[in-house]
Amino acid sequence: MSGCDLCGREGELFRARIEGSLVDACEKCSRFGKVLWKINEVKAEIKNKKIEEENTETVVDDYNNIIRKERERRGLKQDELAKELNEKESVIRKIENKQMMPGLKLAGKIEKFFNVKLIENVSNDRVEIKKAERRGFTLGDAIKQNKKQKRAG
Repeated sequence: MSGCDLCGREGELFRARIEGSLVDACEKCSRFGKVLWKINEVKAEIKNKKIEEENTETVVDDYNNIIRKERERRGLKQDELAKELNEKESVIRKIENKQMMPGLKLAGKIEKFFNVKLIENVSNDRVEIKKAERRGFTLGDAIKQNKKQKRAG
């Protein structure tokens, strides 16, 4: 099972809204907020050695060169392309200078307009998480650290 987001304690967890944030909290910590539901132990189980594959869409690395070449090949200026895509000229300029990466929605519009490939599927392998590695820095740890700093200072 994974640990409590607040104190790191292992055991039965509850999804709770505490101070406006959704957290997975143990029974003791969940009293600081409103318990929404008990987390299904099967879903919270991470002990089993599982490697899941997750596909993610992302914009290709050389998006700026592809867009610039296609725009120039068609004889369009940046402001003309911006009008065609219903975007600001500054956005097109920043994308071509690689100062800004287009979001998936804008990349999709550009793909459709130029009939080029800008979005690719990337496979992310989730690595096995060992029990000792799972315990990260929790909110409870931050509070303890803050109290120690106040006492010392």
